[in-house]
Amino acid sequence: MTAVLPGIARAPHLGTLGLTLRLAVRELRAGLRGFHVFMACLALGVTAIAGVGSFARSLEAGLAGEGRTILGGDLAFTLVQREASAVERAFLDRRGKVSAAATMRAMARTGDGRTSLVEMKAVDDAYPLYGAVATEPDGDLPGLLASRDGAYGAVAGRDLLARLDVAPGSKLRLGEANVEIRAVLVSEPDKLAGGIPFGPRLLIGTDALRATGLLQPGSVVRWQYRLRLMDNAGDRAIKAVEDEARAALPDAGWEIRTRANASPQLRRNIERFAEYLTLVGLTALLIGGVGVANAVKHYLDRKRDVIATLKSLGATGGRVFSVYLAQVLVLALAGTAIGLIVGAALPFAIAAAFASAIPIPIAPAIHPGELALAVVYGLATATAFALWPLGRVHDVPVSALFLDEVAPAPRWPRGRYIVAVAMTGAALAALAVALAYDRRIALMFVAAAAAVFAALRLIAALLMALARHAPRPRSTLLRLVIANIHRPGALTPTVVLSLGLGLALLVTLTLIDGNLRRQFAQALPDRAPSFYFVDIQDAAAARFDAFVRARAPDATLERVPMLRGRIVSARGVTAEDLRPPDSASWVLHGDRGISYGPDIPAGSRVVAGQWWPPDYRGPPLVSFEARIAEGLGLKIGDPVVINVLGRNVTATIANLRAVDWETLGINFVMVLSPDALGGAPHAHIATLTYPGGGDPAAEIDLVKAVADAFPGVTIVRVKEALDAVSAIVLDLSLAIRAASAVALVAAVLVLGGALATGHRHRVYDAVVLKTLGATRLRLTGSYALEYLLLGAATALFGVAAGSFAAAFVVADVMSLRFVWLPGPALASALAALVLTVALGLAGTFSALGQKPARILRHL
Repeated sequence: MTAVLPGIARAPHLGTLGLTLRLAVRELRAGLRGFHVFMACLALGVTAIAGVGSFARSLEAGLAGEGRTILGGDLAFTLVQREASAVERAFLDRRGKVSAAATMRAMARTGDGRTSLVEMKAVDDAYPLYGAVATEPDGDLPGLLASRDGAYGAVAGRDLLARLDVAPGSKLRLGEANVEIRAVLVSEPDKLAGGIPFGPRLLIGTDALRATGLLQPGSVVRWQYRLRLMDNAGDRAIKAVEDEARAALPDAGWEIRTRANASPQLRRNIERFAEYLTLVGLTALLIGGVGVANAVKHYLDRKRDVIATLKSLGATGGRVFSVYLAQVLVLALAGTAIGLIVGAALPFAIAAAFASAIPIPIAPAIHPGELALAVVYGLATATAFALWPLGRVHDVPVSALFLDEVAPAPRWPRGRYIVAVAMTGAALAALAVALAYDRRIALMFVAAAAAVFAALRLIAALLMALARHAPRPRSTLLRLVIANIHRPGALTPTVVLSLGLGLALLVTLTLIDGNLRRQFAQALPDRAPSFYFVDIQDAAAARFDAFVRARAPDATLERVPMLRGRIVSARGVTAEDLRPPDSASWVLHGDRGISYGPDIPAGSRVVAGQWWPPDYRGPPLVSFEARIAEGLGLKIGDPVVINVLGRNVTATIANLRAVDWETLGINFVMVLSPDALGGAPHAHIATLTYPGGGDPAAEIDLVKAVADAFPGVTIVRVKEALDAVSAIVLDLSLAIRAASAVALVAAVLVLGGALATGHRHRVYDAVVLKTLGATRLRLTGSYALEYLLLGAATALFGVAAGSFAAAFVVADVMSLRFVWLPGPALASALAALVLTVALGLAGTFSALGQKPARILRHL
């Protein structure tokens, strides 16, 4: 205090700002007691936001820097189910060097009958245009794939060698061709441009592919033509070729990608993941904001005598507010700076430690924009939560400041401080929404955060009101517990806020993770098929049906025709100009499976419009999946243009269907009327479902038999396909849980800080009660019961709010069936209760150990 008074005395010689800063700095010399949680929460939140943003930008920079290597060329032109025509190929050849590659799934067989699904890629001698294929032993790729000694060459992934128990030098059967594995595939430069692999990679030459006999009408094969422009062409030249291709060959139906957009789905996933983790960082900041408010409030409580003296010497309420706001901002800058340094270093640390384990190229760098955004978020959060307790100081008279030690008077800040709090909070919310990849998700996050804050404040007020009006029990212990819940300066609001926010987040993450594991890892749906059979030729379809039914008479076989098509436009708007939400945008990215027929597909039902008659022979009609149609803004009667095998088909939406995707049966977003495709060459897809699940040995025998009798048919085991998807989803879930730990740590810090700030009151209580005869055991029991009651009431809300949030994410965002899992949810609540009681009692034991004489002298 003596250090502050000279500043007041010299006030005429200083400007207003200079005096404010001088007083603020002098008070900070006393140390940061009470502000460690404040700074730790800000540092954690800013670290999360700065680190996630910087890492995402580093990944994007890596993708952009290696764009042409990942893509395999400066441009890539993809066609489905057909090769480029002579005119299309001539167009590409005139503009640079072209490499053609075909990818498809097929069955590889060994001489003793073992089979495996493979992701086959057939390449020409020009492959790769950029980068290099690494093999063991190292060799010239055209030489490794060349035909000699009656067999075509192949390069196989290690997982295929392990699955079939073969080694380099072994021979496999692909369709009607023999291939010899001549090397192990270590890496391929354009791997990231592909989708999720359902089988091991097998690299062969295009001559070998033609010899297999797998290229049949309607076979699901993707032809990619990579183009390398001359003279190291820049982005402008690449864009000119893209525009020229669209103008010269408008009906080609190919998907065109450039090196600037080598893997659009991967880029979108990075954006989505970064957005989610940014929201996690904001959650950590919001939880930390409670710690900020607590720290400021209790810091001001300890400064009552200083504030009273300043006011008695003539300091205005505005000056007192400015002094302590300056202190808060200085500390906020310090906490933000710590988080900024750690966040900026995160991409470099990840690149150094995990570069070899991450398949995506990382280009670590300092990203000023992301760091500046983190600073804004950190300072805005600190300011928004500090303004309210700071504003209350403005109008407090000196006498009330001294009386507050016993009975703090409830009061609101002046209107301008309330407006400042509202404006800062609104700016923070607007910034989060404006910069979000999916503004719908960001808006829901902001609304949910506001609702949770309001609900927790209401619960705290309700608990205090119930305690205040509860009947007076005869038990001294219960009377003390009830009084502690509602007394002036009670910890109820801060404990409920900090514990409720953390627990709601924990339950949300736990239930989402549990549902994902249940969906992908634990059990298949009861009606899920055991196999998919793809590329069944039309001429062999009836023979295939008879063959399978004879060997699996108790199983259900379903078969439908299937083609691949790409939506060119909908309701008169081109696919590139449609802006649907994420839940529907995937249908516009590349080609989709489509079918046709007179009957409603199994597993779906018409929810709007009418199905066409079985003998319909009019203009093309299409049935659309209802949710996707809603996302695209489509309604009955709208036209949809679909490119199939290089021909645009215009169909009118006749009806909308609700599809039960969870059965994993055959179904399609789009089903066309019987003669809409005009005899286009196509194959069939079938599923086989065993009642109650199949016998593994019988399934293996069936796979061998089908592979031998129908070498062109691709067999996909549903369990293996789900394993491939679940491995990615569960890895992502693990990363999300690890990142979300930041918010949970913040919640624990705030809870611990809130309980620590009440330590001084607990010391006075303990000393007075012990002087009046209370035992240490009785006091410990009363405090434990108090924390248990507060924790239990908050846990009920946390479980309910977390369950609701998890149900929304799983059902509406992920489009999966949500199942409430009582075990994980209640375990989270129990962990929160134990943590609350443990942290509370940890401070209580210290308070109970204080000597009464020293404390009583200062009462």
